[in-house]
Amino acid sequence: MVQLSFDVPGAGEPWGDTWTLPKGSDPAAVSEIDLCYRYFGVRVRFVVDQVDVISDRRYLPLVDLALSLVNATDRLSAGRDATIDFTESEEVIRLRVEGSQVAITSSKRAWRAVAGREKLVGEMRNFLRGAYSRLTGQVPGLAENPVVEGLRVE
Repeated sequence: MVQLSFDVPGAGEPWGDTWTLPKGSDPAAVSEIDLCYRYFGVRVRFVVDQVDVISDRRYLPLVDLALSLVNATDRLSAGRDATIDFTESEEVIRLRVEGSQVAITSSKRAWRAVAGREKLVGEMRNFLRGAYSRLTGQVPGLAENPVVEGLRVE
């Protein structure tokens, strides 16, 4: 089983205000650094075989994680190993291709999970579609932002 999803914080919750850009700002011009550090915090749940790969107990910048997932999805689709990195943490999630399976480990925690490569890549693509849809639905001008545009998957 692979579950990869996110929840947007509501008004008054921690990180809730990160879903509003400053008045007068141009969403198409928001820098990658700001998108990865300042805006669009979410709780992410990434579970593989009952292992919390990413726990929803903390908030993560959605764009930062999504950019890492774009790279990981491309590499896994090509049959290559990949990583998921976090701007705000030293932890690295390692994704090692083992035939039709992917072994998932952490640089900081002692666990190992295994997922089917096609299933994992499919869930990552669904996550990216959801992230792009939510970002551009919440802030329509983000569809013109080159960083956010890079999150689009077919």
